Amino acid sequence: MFEQLGLIGCGLIGGSFALALKRAGLVKRVVGYSKSPSTTELARRLGVIDIEAPSALLAVSGADLVLVAVPVAASEATFKAIRHGLAPDALVMDVGSTKGDVIEAARLGLQTEFVKFVPAHPIAGKEVAGVEHAEASLFDGKLVVLTPVKATRRANVHRAAQIWSAVGANVAQMTPQSHDAAFAAVSHLPHLIAFAYINALAAQPDGAMFMQLAGPGFRDFSRIAASDPAVWRDILLGNREQVLLQSRAFREMLVTLENQIAAGDSAALDEAIAAARATRSPWRIDAAAVSPTLSTAAAPEAADSSSLPASDG
Repeated sequence: MFEQLGLIGCGLIGGSFALALKRAGLVKRVVGYSKSPSTTELARRLGVIDIEAPSALLAVSGADLVLVAVPVAASEATFKAIRHGLAPDALVMDVGSTKGDVIEAARLGLQTEFVKFVPAHPIAGKEVAGVEHAEASLFDGKLVVLTPVKATRRANVHRAAQIWSAVGANVAQMTPQSHDAAFAAVSHLPHLIAFAYINALAAQPDGAMFMQLAGPGFRDFSRIAASDPAVWRDILLGNREQVLLQSRAFREMLVTLENQIAAGDSAALDEAIAAARATRSPWRIDAAAVSPTLSTAAAPEAADSSSLPASDG
């Protein structure tokens, strides 16, 4: 059991982590800090945290477990703010959707305390933000990817894996580079496309009327366009190189399909749609069925942090 969780960022993910730890009986007290005092107060009233801290530094003082759950663009400043308050045996984790930039931010912000940091990305969330939507079961059956680097203490990687497993998640390990390439393809690009699609629809004179006629297909396709703007702005900018690579690949395929439609090439269009169906139909969300391209969180090797891209902002 942990004596204290120092929670920096009392939102959906951070709040759910605190509740999940409490549900599992793994923490005695949770001390929380958010940039907005009203958020911290609400988290306490909801029972997500036990004590409100007036600063990030005081939130981690005395904590043997620290979770940084802030927008990725705020990572470096947050790590710098907590550096001098970390206990010798503290384990520090984040929950960012990009890893290369966050790891670099942690290296710059934590400096000599960087060895205590285990980068983590829980593949869980909702379209709605805020601690009022936090729930202890958010990570049940979900995948959490750890992306440690050479400097990371191996014992801390093992501890991190145990914690996420205890709150219901399935844990895997990737290099930061592989993580950012993969999630640009399966998460960041779909969000970019959804944002562009909704904005293009809304910009049309009859866009509002078109949306009134929409059915389940529109609902399912456009769902992620309702995501938090600040969060996704930072993700798209933080992983811009990989996002742009995926965007270019998508545009090339879109142009191919447009040309087939323009030419009235029914055979080619049928073949393209059939290929997409064959790829998509057998897919299912199953975090327990970890791909063989991922390793378990106890794997002994990780990428050298010197090979990581520098933060873009």
